[in-house]
Amino acid sequence: MTIHEYDVVALTEDLPATHPETEAPILLRRGQVGTVLMEFDGAAYLIDFSDNGGQTYAMETVPVDKLMTLFYEPVLVAV
Repeated sequence: MTIHEYDVVALTEDLPATHPETEAPILLRRGQVGTVLMEFDGAAYLIDFSDNGGQTYAMETVPVDKLMTLFYEPVLVAV
């Protein structure tokens, strides 16, 4: 499945990161949800990780093999 800009994705494994304002090291955990901002040749993506209020707590480039796309609607299957 192809990942596109503005897709909602989740990490498939833990990832060390840096808080953008405080520069403190943080750990993004497996299952952490983010939004795709930019694609790098299909090999990696710039992901914005933000809280429920929209405040970014990490912005990291993540390899495609560490991401999964999240879906909110089922796919209709013809029977």
